[in-house]
Amino acid sequence: MLKIAYHPIYTHPLPEKHRFPMIKYELLPKQLLYEGTCKEENFFEPEIPDPQPILAVHTKGYYQSLIELSLGSKAARKIGFPLSKELIDREVIIADGTIKASQYAMQYGIAMNIAGGTHHAYTDRGEAFCLLNDQAIGARYLLQHGLAKKVLIVDLDVHQGNGTAQIFENDESVFTFSMHGANNYPFKKEKSDLDIELLNQTEDEEYLRILKETLPQLIEDQKPDFMYYLSGVDILSTDKLGKLGCSLAGCAERDRFVLQTCKDLNIPVMCSMGGGYSPDIKTIIEAHSNTYRLAQDIFF
Repeated sequence: MLKIAYHPIYTHPLPEKHRFPMIKYELLPKQLLYEGTCKEENFFEPEIPDPQPILAVHTKGYYQSLIELSLGSKAARKIGFPLSKELIDREVIIADGTIKASQYAMQYGIAMNIAGGTHHAYTDRGEAFCLLNDQAIGARYLLQHGLAKKVLIVDLDVHQGNGTAQIFENDESVFTFSMHGANNYPFKKEKSDLDIELLNQTEDEEYLRILKETLPQLIEDQKPDFMYYLSGVDILSTDKLGKLGCSLAGCAERDRFVLQTCKDLNIPVMCSMGGGYSPDIKTIIEAHSNTYRLAQDIFF
């Protein structure tokens, strides 16, 4: 059964005209239920976890500054959300969703988190709507509990996974792969184990050619026994914060290829949604929904 982490706290109130499309976390599960892709039993509700898995990735000082709401104003501005207890609760619940979805993926082959993909969070700071790095927390949890020996993080958000790259820069048990826009945030990139930078307006054919040439070889070389997939839909040509030229069909083919590869090679995969900033919320929901439709079709 496809298990999906979701909690109502994922939809957090933001100031009017804020550019982050928080409503998508409410609409996406509704759409999946409405169209019959998922049923209520597919969803599970994460909780506020024990802090230990978070502290295995993030420094105690940074974590305390979030919990105590004592983060400095400059550091808070870099995150881009007004800090509140509810926001911090949201972030730790998202992290718990990814930890538990990782365990479900070991059982069923795949699991998802409606939110997450917070790849701009570093060990000691957050930025760009990312406070705690959920996939890094999940990966380290699996490794520390002996549930995986080698983890591959495949980050196909339009923005480089800079925080993830920094967290695992000296950790050979995690291989970080980020394929992203060359001329996009973050303008000072970190060094992933493999970075592929794409030119502005890269379209479906070129995007998919590169991915299909790269991922199978990467898996053959690294031999991961678990994979995290960050399936950001900000690669779309309509995206306000992306600069690539992919279509909805191309984005869906990207997801199909990644998930089918995991299925064929028997690699458990946990998916976090990542970014999506198209002006029409329907475009964002459709692109994310495709990921879930494909997960159901391929794995179940």
